[in-house]
Amino acid sequence: MNIPTVLQIVIGFIGLVAIAIPFSQSRASINYRHIFVAIVFQLVLAFALVKIPFIVQIFAYLSEGVTSLQMATQEGAEFVFGYLSNTSSSPFAASGTGNSMIFAFQILPLIIVISSLSALLWFWNILPLLIRAISKVFEKLFNIGGPIGLGATANIIMGQVEAPLLVKPYLSRMSEKELLILMTAGMSTVSGSIMIALVSMLQPQFPDINLIQHLVSASILSIPAAIMYANIMIPSSETTQFDGNSIPKVYDSSMDAITRGTRDGLDICLNVGAILIAFIALVSLLNSILSILGGFVGIEDLSLQLILGFMFFPIVWLMGVPLGEALTSAELLGLKTALNEFVAYAALADLEPGMLSERSKLITLYALCGFANFSSVGILVSGISAMAPERKNDLIKVSLKALVGATLASCMTGLVIGIF
Repeated sequence: MNIPTVLQIVIGFIGLVAIAIPFSQSRASINYRHIFVAIVFQLVLAFALVKIPFIVQIFAYLSEGVTSLQMATQEGAEFVFGYLSNTSSSPFAASGTGNSMIFAFQILPLIIVISSLSALLWFWNILPLLIRAISKVFEKLFNIGGPIGLGATANIIMGQVEAPLLVKPYLSRMSEKELLILMTAGMSTVSGSIMIALVSMLQPQFPDINLIQHLVSASILSIPAAIMYANIMIPSSETTQFDGNSIPKVYDSSMDAITRGTRDGLDICLNVGAILIAFIALVSLLNSILSILGGFVGIEDLSLQLILGFMFFPIVWLMGVPLGEALTSAELLGLKTALNEFVAYAALADLEPGMLSERSKLITLYALCGFANFSSVGILVSGISAMAPERKNDLIKVSLKALVGATLASCMTGLVIGIF
């Protein structure tokens, strides 16, 4: 690693922290020790997740499991959708144009299967024990209570609205900072069911790396970053503790877990599919209008991606992406924030060879790994306020901070992974 790159990384750490300070309720009360601990912990955790052979081997086994899961899902999808779910068995000749993958029949079924499997593993107490163990580490390092530690850490596997359900009885008692941590962690990670779908989408763009390892690592690494940014924006030492049992019962039986998990997965599928249709159509329409306007002012190829790219350009450079590649990566980060991560990852999957180096692509992969966008703010506020109606105004109050914090948390994770 050359000296300019090292300087860029150091400036990146300082810059990504400094961006959050103007959003702080009390700059004088910011605990800079927590910031230092969070960054060091992220570095140690990143090294462990991507460099220690034992852990890398675990992810290799997990990747093999994902491959088996994809094949099993393919069988179920083929039974329902026939050749539409398998392009290799299509009775029609390929035209040679367009994307041969049919998203609705080859990607969305994975979300249903993973949602069902995750629910079953939760009922069998496998996931709760794993999440609680990770949560304990965060609680000790950052002086946070058990409920918020569990709620934040559960986002590694569960969705941004499902995770708060685990601490529903405590939502009414949580401080504003704890609500901010919950929302920031929810938007700086992606759920397990979405991860597996993303693996299938992105595999052609990343043929030589273990994608599941990196997507899981991205979600794990973003949790301490999310807590750090929440501590910057609302410095507070208030904590809410568990009254008794720390791992609530969610499902009544294995069959209940499978059926409810399947139903939840179907809801996610319909939501993802509908949002993609609407958002991609709206982006295309807006780009058509912008291209006409650009012609009048002499700017060729004016588009939403280009505008967002210039807005996010400095942040992407702080993430460690070289100057010559920063605009391409910034356009993707802008798409994710304005629209959603699926649209951004679809654009990353279709990226032309040579536009980003392998290192820059990996940094971008990590930075895009999260639900931090404007629609997610609405989803989180409405979802959590349905569980605790009396906290709706508090949730709205911290929602902008949560969006900024979650975006920066994913960017910090991209910066950290670029070092390795």
